[in-house]
Amino acid sequence: MSHDLLVALPIVIPLATGVIALLFYDSRDSQRVISVIGSAALLLAGIALLMTARADGILVTEMGGWPPPFGINFVADLFSSLMVLMTGLIAFTVSVYSLATMDPRRESFGYYPLFHILLMGITGSFLTGDMFNLFVWFEVMLISSFVLIALGGERPQLEGAIKYVALNLISSAILLGAIGLLYGLAGTLNMADLGMKLQDVDEPWLVTTVGMLFLVSFGIKAAVFPMFFWLPASYHTPPIAVTALIAALLSKVGIYALVRAFTLIFTQETSYTHQILLVVAGLTMITGVLGAVAQYEVRKLLSFHIISQIGYMLVGLAILSPLALAGSIFYIIHNMVTKTNLFLISGVAFRLQGTYELKKLGSLYRYHPWVSSLFFVSAMALAGMPPFSGFFAKLTLVRGSLELEHYAIVAVALLTSLLTLFSMTKIWTEGYWTPSPAEEEGKLPPGVDEFPGWTRNMVAMFLPIIILASLSVGMGILAQPVISLLVETAEQLLDPSLYIESVIGDEP
Repeated sequence: MSHDLLVALPIVIPLATGVIALLFYDSRDSQRVISVIGSAALLLAGIALLMTARADGILVTEMGGWPPPFGINFVADLFSSLMVLMTGLIAFTVSVYSLATMDPRRESFGYYPLFHILLMGITGSFLTGDMFNLFVWFEVMLISSFVLIALGGERPQLEGAIKYVALNLISSAILLGAIGLLYGLAGTLNMADLGMKLQDVDEPWLVTTVGMLFLVSFGIKAAVFPMFFWLPASYHTPPIAVTALIAALLSKVGIYALVRAFTLIFTQETSYTHQILLVVAGLTMITGVLGAVAQYEVRKLLSFHIISQIGYMLVGLAILSPLALAGSIFYIIHNMVTKTNLFLISGVAFRLQGTYELKKLGSLYRYHPWVSSLFFVSAMALAGMPPFSGFFAKLTLVRGSLELEHYAIVAVALLTSLLTLFSMTKIWTEGYWTPSPAEEEGKLPPGVDEFPGWTRNMVAMFLPIIILASLSVGMGILAQPVISLLVETAEQLLDPSLYIESVIGDEP
């Protein structure tokens, strides 16, 4: 398989899957099968892309045969390839879970075509090598995710969707203005060409000013402090499969864009820009986890945790050392696995007891030990307890921070970790260990006989959860090879000349 085809496949596969699913609009069963096959194909393409990028170096494909910087190109380095792989993994697990949980009404409204168009926007964002093309992929994501959040037309969904799209449209407007200013400065929007031309600019403060506009725009999409309000206001409103998908992927695209921009393009005044990133990272961690601690609705609690963990993902970028950046990337992939799983498990608990309110849950450990065990694994991974993936992600990040004597951010990270453990313990105590209100009245809690045997729906619900929980454990047990890959990824990011030479060669 040629490199051009391999780089294009993660975009072509979800596009083709969405179109084919749309052609079978009247056949619910056909759409479901097509969705799972397309998601599995995307996962396989992501695996092949990462293996090839690691073996052969950065892969570049030119659209229409136009060489950069004149044409649009797609670039797969280790970081973008890893993000495509994780997108395929989340897509596959959520598509299987959707078979058991998505209602026929939403399926008839185009759930599966929208699902894959969203994936196309996400993979396009990860692979594009052009700033304006990145804006276009952002808009593809925004439109499809907005419709997915609003799909079904329930009042809480519409309210959440309006908040989501309003703030993200502001982000898009800022991004478009920043792209115009950037083009005026450099005369190009190719990322590699920008990385080369802006190194020797006469007025670096002007580039830094434009970079701050990108920080605001990408920061809104990543839900960093203080621009995170749209996320907890919207993520808890759609069906749990949609929530799991967007929680795992959408904010990570914003983080990816920040990492790409501030390791390749805006590197003129790192003592200033990355100090701002470090402060934002600390405030994002603290505000997010405090919001989570205050919640008693599981989806809202987990949504606030998305915010707090985005802070960890920013720390390595702010510090700019290979080990710290590797820790942040480790945290991104760990969070995508663990957070998705916690949302999926909360959907099982809702299926059993009909509520997401902790005060109304209970007795899950007594009557559903398998559900409780899977929740425990993911909750402890999120809190950073050994031997799960979260522990080694945080350990790598803390070690990288201590090497450069960033003691304050380490203290904030450890405090956030303790509060995360507290909030996970709250879910365990209220929802799994404490007797349910029905049991306190001498009745059996709802859902005791919900899963009497291994039905097809039960397999579709639990298979993705078991896969993700196993990955969380596996990334902990095999932490050394994972960290080795991620250090290699970080070193590649911190040497922009590798990206530039791969895309445009050795041109002065």
